[in-house]
Order: sequence, then structure tokens, then C-alpha cells
Amino acid sequence: VPVTSETQVVDLLKKAAKARAVAATLCNERSSRSHSLFRLRISGQNSKTGEECEATLNLIDLAGSERLTNSGSDGDRLKETKSINKSLSNLGIVIMALANKESHIPYRNSKLTYLLQNSLGGNSKTLMFVNISPNMSSVQETLCSLRFATKVNQCQIG
Repeated sequence: VPVTSETQVVDLLKKAAKARAVAATLCNERSSRSHSLFRLRISGQNSKTGEECEATLNLIDLAGSERLTNSGSDGDRLKETKSINKSLSNLGIVIMALANKESHIPYRNSKLTYLLQNSLGGNSKTLMFVNISPNMSSVQETLCSLRFATKVNQCQIG
């Protein structure tokens, strides 16, 4: 959706927030049940030289992985948990394939990696923040998140 003002961007973000799936599980009373991707394409032209440039900024909020045995998920929550875990696993596979400079990068294994392929390879920069819990009851999830972040940090992509 083309936008030309800050107000239009804020309106789009509000619309997206309303569409974001959030539900309670035993792990989290307000758990994201989907990933969120905000893509901002910026283009500009130097009025004196005529030089043009274009860039894309992707802001991604990944839903956290959950152990099925801990989340108490069933029905729709169970399907969401499996889908989230599968897409995060595929993201890890893509990152490792890039790090290992494999000839085939399986971007098409998930919608998430397909959408992020231009951000993960080529002429791009990627920064990742990992949120972890200080609660002892979440130590396994925290360790899993930190291990994933360590693998990502060790990769030289591009």
C-alpha cells in the first residue's frame, strides 16, 4: 500500500495490530499467535544530480516458539503453536544454509522465509533482538532462544 505521510503509516500499523492473532496459553497470558512483518520501501531522488536510490526496511516480530507440553495448547492454539514452531525451524534452516554457503537455500519452505529472502541474503543487513524471560519457569524457552540467537550471530550472511 503506497503511503506518503506519517499518519498513513500509523494508520496501517493500527490496522495490522488489530489483525494480529493473540491468545492465552499456559506459557503466556497474551501470546502472539502469528508473526508480524512490516515492510517499508523508501525511494528518493537527488534533485540536483537526478541520482535515484531505493531501500527496504523490514521490521519483523516473530511469535515465540513454545513447547507443546508446556503451553497446554489444543484446538486452534495447537495448530498455531505447530505452525509457529515450523516457520521458526525453517528460518533456522535457511540461516544455516546461508552460513554454510549451500547452493540451494530453501526460502520457499515457509511463507516467512519466502518473504524475508531479500533481507537474509545479498546486499542486506540484518539485526535481531531476542526477548527472554527472567522467570525460572521459562528457563528452557530462554535457553532455546539464546541458542538460536547464538547460531544466527555466528553466521556471516551475504
